[in-house]
Amino acid sequence: MTRRLSGMIDTAEQVKKSKSQVKRELQALKDLGQKLVMLPEKSLKKIPMTDELRESVLEAKQLKREALRRQIQHIGVLMRGEDVGAIRHAMVDITQPHVDKIRAFHEIEQWRDALLAGNDALLDSLCQRFPKADCRHLQLLVEKARMESNRNKSTKSARALFRYLSDLQQRQ
Repeated sequence: MTRRLSGMIDTAEQVKKSKSQVKRELQALKDLGQKLVMLPEKSLKKIPMTDELRESVLEAKQLKREALRRQIQHIGVLMRGEDVGAIRHAMVDITQPHVDKIRAFHEIEQWRDALLAGNDALLDSLCQRFPKADCRHLQLLVEKARMESNRNKSTKSARALFRYLSDLQQRQ
């Protein structure tokens, strides 16, 4: 009988969270609160949260140093009563367009660098991908940028090539 009871106690203890796990969860809430403080006020209006939390976040935007640290700690405490999943989902919706812009910027940089390195197959691929592109103009931009690069001159043509590729991508 005692063996059976001790087995039940072991099971109950395993379900209980460790102190470290609780600390990690509270730190995650505090970090989420800090991300809320960094968002612009316009974006904060789109996030589902209680009025008390919203006021605390807006107040934190005006604080500095130790007062800001204490306010973020308070926001972390308030976050315990919030629907954290909904807040995270709303933050992803807000920040996603920014992430997409960065991804597009890096893609254009890679195209430009590959074209300057001599990847003519990419030039043909870009002309097919963007049917409205002036392929002859694109080819001239690439040639001019390559010549400047070989002479170690300014990157004026490389910037013009980047702008043209960016315009093509935005028009798509």
